[in-house]
Amino acid sequence: MYFINHIPFTFDELPDESMYDLELIKIADNERRFEPDDLYRTSFYLIDEQCHPMLFELELENPEMLPVD
Repeated sequence: MYFINHIPFTFDELPDESMYDLELIKIADNERRFEPDDLYRTSFYLIDEQCHPMLFELELENPEMLPVD
């Protein structure tokens, strides 16, 4: 998941083999779960505030923390 001030706005799909990674499953089981509706509501909130990074250009405080593709 990717967040802005703890507000989720998108996610990356995990590879299929991660479904069988017991260590990863254990970590995920201890994290908050998100439903598609959660992401829908929070994304629209960010759009309303013109802060959705996929639609608006934003100045980042820590761009070095972004994943490198």
